[in-house]
Amino acid sequence: MTTPRRSGAGVVRYYNFLVEGPSFLDDVLAGLSRPQKAIPPKYFYDERGSQLFEAICQLPEYYVTRAEMATMERHVDEIVRLLGPDTQLIEFGSGASVKTRLLIDRAEPSLYVPIDIAEAQLQSACTDLALMFPWLNINGVVADFSRPLRLPEFMGVPIHRKVVYFPGSTIGNFTPEESLEFLKRVREIVGPGGILVIGVDLKKDKRMLDAAYDDAQGITAEFNLNLLARINRELGGDFQLQRFRHKAFYDEALGRIEMHLESLYQQFVHVAGRRFELMAGETIHTEISCKYSVAEFQGLGRGARFHPEQVWTGPDNLFAVHAMMAV
Repeated sequence: MTTPRRSGAGVVRYYNFLVEGPSFLDDVLAGLSRPQKAIPPKYFYDERGSQLFEAICQLPEYYVTRAEMATMERHVDEIVRLLGPDTQLIEFGSGASVKTRLLIDRAEPSLYVPIDIAEAQLQSACTDLALMFPWLNINGVVADFSRPLRLPEFMGVPIHRKVVYFPGSTIGNFTPEESLEFLKRVREIVGPGGILVIGVDLKKDKRMLDAAYDDAQGITAEFNLNLLARINRELGGDFQLQRFRHKAFYDEALGRIEMHLESLYQQFVHVAGRRFELMAGETIHTEISCKYSVAEFQGLGRGARFHPEQVWTGPDNLFAVHAMMAV
């Protein structure tokens, strides 16, 4: 890490902005009642799911994390110059905040605002960052960023520009229509002149994409099946995991990965006293991961009143990091 320009001790605070809405149980019961059964992917990330996702990021087939980090490391100085001094750095879905450390180290923001739905992981990450960057002011926010969110104005530190950092191609978990609405909400948060730095996975060969989401070691399969294990643990479910299989594939027409849990038999399952029937071959849809060309994603940004400032891709052209300014 570089020698910090800032001195003094940073302050760490926590806020809980989770709002009343459909609960895990509500979403599971509603999702299993649909003709195409589905469970929102945000429920992957209990403690075990978060551990499995960190393992996925290390897999040889899963190029996403390595490609994004290589791009960030190569171009971080350009990104920092674009952001300027005294930024409020806001990160959606911060998780362990591993990818953000490079940007914090180089940009030295006045304030870092990580936002995550998993409170325990958020607090652990903030503790680690406070030790790593003792000068850093941190306001950790527990919230569901997939829903509308209005952050308060955090006082006491100089803020020249608000910056949202959204790495990991998490934007791909939304449909293009949902992505446009999300980008509009980001634009309201950063305000005119604010900047969005976002990682977006690029379209590529189907074989590479299929392998990335269905690895040889079966870690992604375990990650997907852990969703059923979580329902059993927390909601009184009786899913027998061995009666389901992980199914993931790239749909070239839609430009997206789809992940499902496929029932291997005709069976009944119960959740919180409700009974659901699954036919052999029927699936529970658990996630999408949309892939975009550079032009396609810049078009989405323009629709949300962002001007494309710069885009960086690695030498292998696997992943893009976009910088867009709110107008």
